[in-house]
Amino acid sequence: MNQPLFLDDSASLIEFTRIYLALFYTFVAGFYTFRIIYKNRSTPKGVIFPGEQFCASWWNHMVFKFFRAAIWFVCVLRVFIPEVDSYLGLLNVLNGWPGVMFGNILLTAGFVLTMFVHFHMASLWRSGVDPRGPRELKTNGLYEFSRNPMYLGVVAAQIGFFLALPSVFSLICLVVGMIAVYRQTLVEEAHLEQHFPGEYKEYNN
Repeated sequence: MNQPLFLDDSASLIEFTRIYLALFYTFVAGFYTFRIIYKNRSTPKGVIFPGEQFCASWWNHMVFKFFRAAIWFVCVLRVFIPEVDSYLGLLNVLNGWPGVMFGNILLTAGFVLTMFVHFHMASLWRSGVDPRGPRELKTNGLYEFSRNPMYLGVVAAQIGFFLALPSVFSLICLVVGMIAVYRQTLVEEAHLEQHFPGEYKEYNN
């Protein structure tokens, strides 16, 4: 029987995804590292603002850092030691075509969206809440359709990661990540409402 035109070899797809995730998260780590170094050079006060120790924003920042590092480490380790999979709690019922392929696509699309927003924000971009800013409220471009397009990209990528590597590990990353995103959204929106009381209220309506 002839094979269908689309990829339906789940074993090959899973092995491809094993390598793809390692390369993808290595690229993501490199992108954010160089992006922050570059932005810090042109921004005297820096662009990273986790907030005061143990505040809500600080905890969200720490959670993001920990899980980004954990995901990168696990994905790279899986390439060299495939037996690591036995410790991740794989959900075999989801580990195949078309879920894994859709996960790869969603993961990539989510990151592309966050990169686009990064460059669209230009000098206004910050990680966390800058107590001195922002100097203007961004309402054009993607911000005409969503108050948080970057976080939409982050959530899409997190869902994509779970589908690309369906496991207890990725499910924990997804749940904790979404809680952290939601909490950080509340912190940042409260800051904008305080910084631009009239303008931000009008923008929300």
